Amino acid sequence: MNVSDAMTQRDTLVTVSLPGTRDDVLVYLQEHGFSSVPVVKDVDGTAVFRGLVSRDDLIENPDEDQLALLMRDVPTIDPGETLAAAAALMRETGTRRVPVVAEDGDGDLDGIITVTDLIRAIARENANGDVAVGDLASTDINTTYVKTPLPVAEREIYYANVPYAIVLDDDADMAGIITEVDIVEVARVVEGEEETGESIAEQDSAWAWEGIKAVGGRYLPTRNVEIPAEAVSEFMSEDVVTVTRKRSAREAAQAMITNDIEQIPLVSGGELIGVVRDIDLLEAI
Repeated sequence: MNVSDAMTQRDTLVTVSLPGTRDDVLVYLQEHGFSSVPVVKDVDGTAVFRGLVSRDDLIENPDEDQLALLMRDVPTIDPGETLAAAAALMRETGTRRVPVVAEDGDGDLDGIITVTDLIRAIARENANGDVAVGDLASTDINTTYVKTPLPVAEREIYYANVPYAIVLDDDADMAGIITEVDIVEVARVVEGEEETGESIAEQDSAWAWEGIKAVGGRYLPTRNVEIPAEAVSEFMSEDVVTVTRKRSAREAAQAMITNDIEQIPLVSGGELIGVVRDIDLLEAI
């Protein structure tokens, strides 16, 4: 099976076009829950691929409005390449979405091959998935506490460089899971404000906005987005899908597709021992 057989086709792909602004991207990310969006430019009727702009690009450049200055060059892949080649490229570059551009073409964006496309191929037995999931899972687990304010949990996720946090209760047992997508869904675009100021928390709160912002200069609401200050427990998913170490990558992939999730906690005897992410399953291909 080749990239062209599994990719998201251009006619169903949402893009942003040059010229454009950061608000165009923010609205797109909120509406669709993706972490990045391809940028194209109309050249004589052809949507020529120009780059990619991600949520991290917006965070790292809070004062930049122009899409042309926010986007970045990313690797592309030819539609005739194998799924194994696409999986290897994603693992090597740490990217979840690879634009598909024919090497001998005119730069036209043919589509996007994503981690989800490859997970779907594994689930449907169009790619290898016989490896035991216990051999693929990570034992390094990102966690947060049920009463942690959501803006702080977002920072924990950001600094851990993973898209999730397992939520622990007072007994340190798994109570749920919170993901980047959950946070994006409740983030609110603030029009006409240069910064959210004290809108995240009261000034006398131990988790005051100014105190959080001082931890690092790259916090999502520094310009025109704010995140509710309620506890993580208000936004987490409590019904957590889990998997045991002897299950196959294919079974894990099928669970991810069925439940529309990107990571599954690995348990043994009811105890949390790891996490298998969708990108981990690419090692099976």
